[in-house]
Amino acid sequence: MSGSARSTIWFRLAVIYFAVAVTLGVGMGASGDHHLMPVHAHLNLLGWVSMTLFGLITHRFPAVGEGKLALFHFWVYNLSVPVMMVALTLRMNGMVAIEPLLGLTSGITWLAVMAFVIQVLTKAKS
Repeated sequence: MSGSARSTIWFRLAVIYFAVAVTLGVGMGASGDHHLMPVHAHLNLLGWVSMTLFGLITHRFPAVGEGKLALFHFWVYNLSVPVMMVALTLRMNGMVAIEPLLGLTSGITWLAVMAFVIQVLTKAKS
């Protein structure tokens, strides 16, 4: 898959996260219960904002979205973030036992982000 095609997928995933985050925000506002605010913030930042930026950067620099490391970034990020969001939701609802999974998925997401950082630093050429 070309970097340009991958950027389109990043944009599509970003708007899904945006819709979920806004829906959660509206639900919190309507109910007056804001205890899931950290989940709302993470959905916006790791989903909507980060994925939009991944898409914009890979659109501008298609080589950033190509190769094994880009594939690693794409799949690891997109598998770890949803699991982390579910774990964070469960933790915010009082399930303390979920903390190891939350920590693990946070670390895995960090690895995916580092893969992206390496791609940008080595493949984003003017």
